[in-house]
Amino acid sequence: MSAAGPGRPSAHWRHRLAERGIDRQLILLVPALVFVIALFLYPFFYGLSLSFQPTDGGPFSDYARFFSDAYERGTIWITLRIALPAALLNVLAAVPIAYRMRGRFRGKRLVTTLLVVPITLGTVLTAQGLLNFLGPTGWFNRILLATHLVDEPVRLTHNYWGVFFSLVITGFPFAFLLVLSYLSGIDPTLERAAATLGADWRRRFTRITLPLLMPGLATTFCLTFVLAFSVFPSAVLVGNPAGETRVISLAAYQAAYEQYDYPYASAIAMIMGFVELVVIAVVLAARSRFYTGATGGKG
Repeated sequence: MSAAGPGRPSAHWRHRLAERGIDRQLILLVPALVFVIALFLYPFFYGLSLSFQPTDGGPFSDYARFFSDAYERGTIWITLRIALPAALLNVLAAVPIAYRMRGRFRGKRLVTTLLVVPITLGTVLTAQGLLNFLGPTGWFNRILLATHLVDEPVRLTHNYWGVFFSLVITGFPFAFLLVLSYLSGIDPTLERAAATLGADWRRRFTRITLPLLMPGLATTFCLTFVLAFSVFPSAVLVGNPAGETRVISLAAYQAAYEQYDYPYASAIAMIMGFVELVVIAVVLAARSRFYTGATGGKG
């Protein structure tokens, strides 16, 4: 028995796992699995169950309460009206810039750094900058008034446009980095081959690059949309949280921390997630209509 050595039990378990077709390296996934369950799955299912436990009425009464109230129901449209254009603009603006940034040129690292810097500022600092620049007494309005282009300050903050500009500033670097990574994965020899056949840059982009890039653009749009749809600080700092920028996340916050109605707040959060999933499903379904092949990546 003593000759077996201390390593005998571990060897036994290795053989048992191998007999069942289980790779020992899969054990390394256990910490990540625990992390996902503790911080994502458990809160989600807890919130889902809580949404069916209203203080009054049946299990679906909080959902009916939300959709029967025009003020609450309107937060869905308000959020979509802000998030969809912001995500679309970020993706459309990122494509030509990322397409140009693929090549090598002097100062590329500096330009890339400048484009990515806004992602490090944070929502609060971005909102403060917008107030200082676009506010009624900001630089932009002072220039317009000094040059007599307007008679009174242009209202660009504490309304829809303030939140929209904030989402564009904070979301563009994220979209740009994603689009640039997808473009870098497209084999450049495909465009060179088309060029030898006489295709100009427009035809190369629309016939080769864009179809190959479309799956990446759809994924980028979905991710940027989710970030924009969950807007909360910008809607308060540079928006009108009681009116045109009362987004659905703000409605959930007020239900939880002003009314202390946690089941109702959970129901709003579930509705918020469902709307996001619907938009993502539509985008991914539309993606398959443009291109269904491989992306032609170099790796």
